[in-house]
Amino acid sequence: MTQASLDVVGIGDAIVDVIAHADDAFLVREGLVKGTMTLIDAPRAEALYRMMGPAVEISGGSVGNTMAGIASLGGTGAYIGKVRDDFLGQVYRHDITATGIRFETPAATSGPATARCLILVTPDGQRTMSTYLGACAELGPADIDPDVIVAGQVTYLEGYLFDPPQAQEAFRKAAAVAHAAGRKVALSLSDPFCVGRHREAFRDLVDGHIDILFANEAEICSLYETADFAAAAAVRGHVAIAALTRSAAGSVILADGAEHAVAPAPVARVVDTTGAGDLYAAGFLYGLTRDLPLPTCGRIGSLCAAEIISHVGARPETSLSRLVAEAGLA
Repeated sequence: MTQASLDVVGIGDAIVDVIAHADDAFLVREGLVKGTMTLIDAPRAEALYRMMGPAVEISGGSVGNTMAGIASLGGTGAYIGKVRDDFLGQVYRHDITATGIRFETPAATSGPATARCLILVTPDGQRTMSTYLGACAELGPADIDPDVIVAGQVTYLEGYLFDPPQAQEAFRKAAAVAHAAGRKVALSLSDPFCVGRHREAFRDLVDGHIDILFANEAEICSLYETADFAAAAAVRGHVAIAALTRSAAGSVILADGAEHAVAPAPVARVVDTTGAGDLYAAGFLYGLTRDLPLPTCGRIGSLCAAEIISHVGARPETSLSRLVAEAGLA
């Protein structure tokens, strides 16, 4: 088996985030469920954008955020995602490659525009997302470059991308290539509603194709149709490692019959929870690809999540490698 040249290869929705503040009344008026992600079409995206207040536009997407975190930690990686050959597509490619992450997936030359996620942040720091997938939904098996997959220690799949059937095929192709090369495959469940839409397919994916699973409490409970977090430990035995985040309660890591509880890293004030799970995954995978103990991987993840929720936006504003070094974690 050849040695991997990259830490992580991420496959996900290439989305430009549009972030604005809003009050709870706005969410109620627009029929938006706080803290969730809803898929919308192009007309709804245009209408909602017009109603939003002043906004900040930042290249995002769940796995895109994770890969930016990997780069900030000093790790190496590549990204596979679909954009259109339009202005936002150029912005997205520039932003992610500027971090040092490889992004060589060809842009679509026709069809829907580059995706955007309209994120409304309420005073309590919760984010409510309305996503127009656009070109993201065009990602398929042909976009999976086996050479790129083989180059990574871990291939990291984004649950949000599971909606289009051809993306599911892309996932399975990537997982098969990775495992054939002796690599690991990780998955983020992304959103409880996303899990609800594809529960059986996710269970099949988790059971036969995934080595490392990331989920928050709501997502793992949705996967196993239970309101009891302890019962969601049914994931044990289906994957080698499950990293389950519980917001202010920290995280729990299940692996090899053991359970590791990890406390959350302190944060002075929660400003915007956008990307907390994405950056937890970045820290965890960074530690894992360096063979650090699982509790240490979790602590690095918590530290990265704390940095991201202390400001608006889902990309690090402080060097994560410096924070990790100062904490003595790596």
